[in-house]
This record gives sequence, structure tokens and C-alpha cells, in this order.
Amino acid sequence: MPNTRSAKKALRQNRRRYIRNRAVRQRIKRWTKKLMAIINEGSKEKAEQVFSFLTKLLDKAAKRNIIHKNKANRKKSRLQRLINAL
Repeated sequence: MPNTRSAKKALRQNRRRYIRNRAVRQRIKRWTKKLMAIINEGSKEKAEQVFSFLTKLLDKAAKRNIIHKNKANRKKSRLQRLINAL
């Protein structure tokens, strides 16, 4: 447990950030799974719509350092490759 006031405040801030960041990561995971299901169905138009939304989520998360920017780019690249293969 933290002893100083500043350490206690830092702990509170870290908890809040952890919860917020976890929610963003879960949202990215959820939409990735939805996109993969659409790709498996073979619906290219719908996949492109979901991909554009997921791209926005990934870029925002990378901008706010929730995920690394290279990870966001890698995910986008791999998903785009799957969509192009449809």
C-alpha cells in the first residue's frame, strides 16, 4: 500500500486509467471478432464498413498510447489483407 499522499493519488489515477484503457482494448477485441465473423461469411461490403470503424478505434487507441502504434498498424494491415482476399 502507498504511504505518501502523492503515492495514494497515483494509485487512484492508475486504477481509473486501467479501467478506461481496458474498456477500449475490450471494444477493439469485440469489433475485431465481429469483423472476422463477417469476413468468414464472405460479405465484403459489410466487412469494409466495419473495418473503417475498427480502423478509427485502433488509431484512437494508438494515439492515446493504449496500444502501440505498430500494433495498430499491424492489425489494420492483416485485416485489410483478409478483406482484399474476399
